[in-house]
Amino acid sequence: MMAFARRGRFFRAFDRTASFCHRFAGSGRYIGTMAFRYSRPHRGLLSLCIYVAVLAAFVTSVPGAAAQIPERNAKSVANTPAVPIETQAKFAVILDFASGDVLYAKRATTPTAPASMSKLMTAAIVFDHLKTGALTLDTPFTVSAKAWRWKGSKMWVLVDTQIRVEDLLRGLIIQSGNDAAIVLAENIAGSEDAFAALMNRKAREWGLTDSQFANATGWPDPGQRMSMLDLARLARKIIRDYSDYYALFGERNFTWSKIEQENRNPLLRTFDGADGLKTGHTDEAGYGVVGSAVRDGVRRIVVVQGLETASARLRTARRMMTRAFDDFAKRDYFTANESLADALVFKGRAQTVPLGLREDVSLLAHRKLADKARAQVIYEGPVAAPILKDQQIGYLRVSVPGQLTRDYPLFAMEAVKEVGWIGKIALGARKLLIKPAASDATGAATGAQAGAVSP
Repeated sequence: MMAFARRGRFFRAFDRTASFCHRFAGSGRYIGTMAFRYSRPHRGLLSLCIYVAVLAAFVTSVPGAAAQIPERNAKSVANTPAVPIETQAKFAVILDFASGDVLYAKRATTPTAPASMSKLMTAAIVFDHLKTGALTLDTPFTVSAKAWRWKGSKMWVLVDTQIRVEDLLRGLIIQSGNDAAIVLAENIAGSEDAFAALMNRKAREWGLTDSQFANATGWPDPGQRMSMLDLARLARKIIRDYSDYYALFGERNFTWSKIEQENRNPLLRTFDGADGLKTGHTDEAGYGVVGSAVRDGVRRIVVVQGLETASARLRTARRMMTRAFDDFAKRDYFTANESLADALVFKGRAQTVPLGLREDVSLLAHRKLADKARAQVIYEGPVAAPILKDQQIGYLRVSVPGQLTRDYPLFAMEAVKEVGWIGKIALGARKLLIKPAASDATGAATGAQAGAVSP
């Protein structure tokens, strides 16, 4: 600095250069550009350029960190217009059990009257109490006058009698008994209103974001709403988390008070491999069903709602279940430890680092859409060295038209060491001497990097 005190214009050039370096620390390219602009032939020019080169090398951009994988909102699968399936149902969902992927959706996240399909929530809470040991299948519950008098579908309970939880579950699931639902609710929570509050708390806990409950039966009420996606996810939870009790949904009939009633689920009688879950009907809701079936070890869940007749429900549910198995297949796109792309490196002994996956990437897709899948590598770059092997750098986004996009973390497949101090000086000098590209003159030197790869 003392060397420049004698020459005011060069001191000002030095001062303006340093000020720019501090203001725009993060863009070595711009540091070099400003230094070159203010430099003129002078005996102190070499010292100034060396100073700025060193500063450009060491005051650099914040490293391109690993881009965070964004959370996916269930709202994104409200509809799948690209999937070539048509249905008369006003609301519909096809869900893969193993992955939880939504394969088809029609107004799937719209809350609507669920009718007796909401009894699945009542059953799930009973199952939860059984699993935690708060109840046993032999626990006796007392029948209230309210339960005995209640309208609609019935188990035909008798007032002031005691009924085992296991029998009440059969009355709830097989016979769709409103009276059974109320007996369960009152004995667990003290009242049906308190049980509805419990249903709402559990809905939030279980991620059923489009559901609201006012009763245990599904009786028409403005406060009783569920989306078809929530019903499908609730069915998946019951099958996965309460498997000890799931067989109740597949029983074909049940007798209570000497009255035998058949299971109302039409898929049990008409679709091979069907083993659950629940129907529903009110004038407001129309006819609907939550069904599940297994073929060749693969399970699918189908929900349809808003049909005009019971026969339309049967035809639609059977057709949608057939489509669920016949139209969708797993496609392998990428394999683990395969180099997918190279990320740009800053201050490294290598200019790029290869990125790869730790897991295979396979997606369920409609057979007509599987070849239209697209994949994109996304990371914040350039990535500052040093880089460790297996360090997460970004993520791979794979999407199939009309279906849910999936993101997978990408990792560095090899380590990249940082250049030494001499290399940093050389890097800074290079920035001084090389004219920035047009793309470099717009602002920051870092940012989201993206590139397409072929699945």
